[in-house]
Amino acid sequence: MKKEVIYSSGNYLRGEFTIEGYRFGKQSEESEQAACIVGAMRGNEYQQLYICSQLVKRLKELENSGAIVGDNQILVIPCVNNFSMNVGMKYWVSDNSDINRQFPGNFDGEPTSRLAAHLFEKVKGFRYGIHFASFFRCGDFVPHVRMPATGKESTSLASLFGLPYVLTSKPRNFDKTTLTYNWQINGTDAFSLYSGETDNIDVNLAKQAVSAVLRFLTRMGILKYNCHNGYIASMIEEEDLVSVKASAPGFLRRFAAINEEVNRGQLLGEVLNPYNGEILSEIRSTADGIIFFAENQPTILENASAFQVIKKLHE
Repeated sequence: MKKEVIYSSGNYLRGEFTIEGYRFGKQSEESEQAACIVGAMRGNEYQQLYICSQLVKRLKELENSGAIVGDNQILVIPCVNNFSMNVGMKYWVSDNSDINRQFPGNFDGEPTSRLAAHLFEKVKGFRYGIHFASFFRCGDFVPHVRMPATGKESTSLASLFGLPYVLTSKPRNFDKTTLTYNWQINGTDAFSLYSGETDNIDVNLAKQAVSAVLRFLTRMGILKYNCHNGYIASMIEEEDLVSVKASAPGFLRRFAAINEEVNRGQLLGEVLNPYNGEILSEIRSTADGIIFFAENQPTILENASAFQVIKKLHE
């Protein structure tokens, strides 16, 4: 294992900002850039950082036992934004910008754009790219692999992680500035892995995520590692997800959980008046299917999604 500085910059208000990476496998010019794994880009992505720490620990053990095949090289970058993480902010401290909306970056741009440019320069060219991403809303969701539908995505490769679902989505404008999208259009088979947690550490979900990466690397001939097969992934598109919204604001009382099979019209939750406890509205499923996402915050806004249901898929 070789520890290296991926990017550093000075700041007159604080010490030097540094992004560190861990490189495994053969350290030579002949080595094959097989896989790059990137963790936390936002200051609240504690789960993503924890997963990468466990992955670094496991890869170090595997490397010492000779489990990395041939000239393959693996790069793990656990955290891209320790600056924000250290001060409890989700986005970049100085301008509240999101690093994962800055790719491929601009070497002469704003701080996060420069950071993205330097990072992308280091990670492009790998055969496989894996980003431990976080969901855009707070809640519980089923672990899955997500890819933008650029025409270069491979759902068959994504299924080799052995996670329950592989989800593809049509890229929106802001998706085109993410790491995964830019990896993909530059020739890397790229995947976003969602473990099911972000702000808190879930050890069991982290173990599942680490196993998924090791399983994929083994199936691609990069590692020699004995692992179980995982799930036979179901392929879904974002259009298969039906949002079930709250019709009133208030306290959210949830009756259903992720991975639960539900029927159209089934009561999934209630919204309560926060002052007198009366039921303001019922939240009922609008489709037959399986719950993919469930809001886990104590309160909910009017017309906000309380659940997402994968329609027409059953266990």
